[in-house]
Amino acid sequence: MGNSIQQVTTELVAFARRVSFDPNDTEAARLQKGVAVLAAIVEAPAGIIWGAMYLAFGEASASVVPFAFPVLIALNLGVFMVKGWYSLFRIGQLLLILVLPFLLMLALGGFVSSSAVIFWSMLTPLGALVYTGRREATLWFLAFVGILALGGVIDPVVESSNSIPSEWKVVLFVLNVLGPSALAFLILGYFVHQLETEQQKSEGLLLNVLPAEVAAVLKTGARSVPERSENVSVLFADLVGSTTLAATLPPDALVNLLNTFFSHFDALTERYGVEKISTSGDNYMVAAGVPKPRSDHAQALAALALDMRDYLRSGTGENNEVQFRIGINSGAAVAGVIGQKKFHYDLWGDAVNRASRMESYGEPGRVQVSEATYLLIKDDFHCVERGTIEIKGIGTMSTWWLEGRVSETSTDRGPLARSGVRED
Repeated sequence: MGNSIQQVTTELVAFARRVSFDPNDTEAARLQKGVAVLAAIVEAPAGIIWGAMYLAFGEASASVVPFAFPVLIALNLGVFMVKGWYSLFRIGQLLLILVLPFLLMLALGGFVSSSAVIFWSMLTPLGALVYTGRREATLWFLAFVGILALGGVIDPVVESSNSIPSEWKVVLFVLNVLGPSALAFLILGYFVHQLETEQQKSEGLLLNVLPAEVAAVLKTGARSVPERSENVSVLFADLVGSTTLAATLPPDALVNLLNTFFSHFDALTERYGVEKISTSGDNYMVAAGVPKPRSDHAQALAALALDMRDYLRSGTGENNEVQFRIGINSGAAVAGVIGQKKFHYDLWGDAVNRASRMESYGEPGRVQVSEATYLLIKDDFHCVERGTIEIKGIGTMSTWWLEGRVSETSTDRGPLARSGVRED
């Protein structure tokens, strides 16, 4: 039984989405249209049920109103499906829900005799709030208040009796309160669920471009305050010969190639718990120690760099011809968010500049580290001294080639092993 209800619900939601789908709509507009169509489908059976009850009680003339409700809904929905006139469909639905309960109330003899059937009209401003927004919903709420006031004026002069037994009037009163309340709850519940789903997607996108700690601050409406960190390691990886590749490969092939490599790099950064800062063209930048400090920042990037290098070396086909230079430096840096619309978390400082030089003055297929990084990782990683090199804008620097881990079989493989991060 539960599976059948779930299947029917799923099919109704899928149908509502198909009927209301417009590729030019925003996600918010698609959601509003989908909920409006779904509400129309769900509300239609109520007219048949209420019409059958009034007919059974001998109120044939009154039963015409609820029986007309699903027919008019079907016509309105049909026009929307054929013509795509959502505004007309929306206004038509809201008018039906507003006016028909009022007419039914008059046919049954007023507020009391009709068991407060006009309460169904309350779905109009609630529906407008979901389908359109607060401003238009306010107008529909005023229309609801107006029709209540009109009913109050007319009520004393209408025939206040009908053939419905008194005990059933109580039952109908409960149903006239419960029915619209339940529909309102279901419709608003679905709407809120979809909003939550979209919010989760938005938050996921935000976390893809900003560190979780920074995203949490920005969501409160506050600005992320730039912070200086004394113990940071920065890695740059750059595609060698990108100009030649861009000239020889079709654009889609070049983009797909970079996406393959950078997607794997993304998975590695997540594995080691380090922060991807940016990709700029064919350049990939990662940092460790920001925004959350960690004592093994240099070791984390060294392990990451080795995995990146090994992945590139294991490529097949045309990937064998693609090489990256990788460079790492450690030191102090300032981290913060820039931009008002397209936020970007970035790093500045001498440590960043030197890391970039470690990459640009390196060699294809190798990982070059500065002396600052070497002193932090020498007990855990095997490095070969390259010597002193002259770097433009900085001067002479002592550098090392990062070759591998000190011991792949040692029982104690250093800080990364002790912290639970895999190194193989």
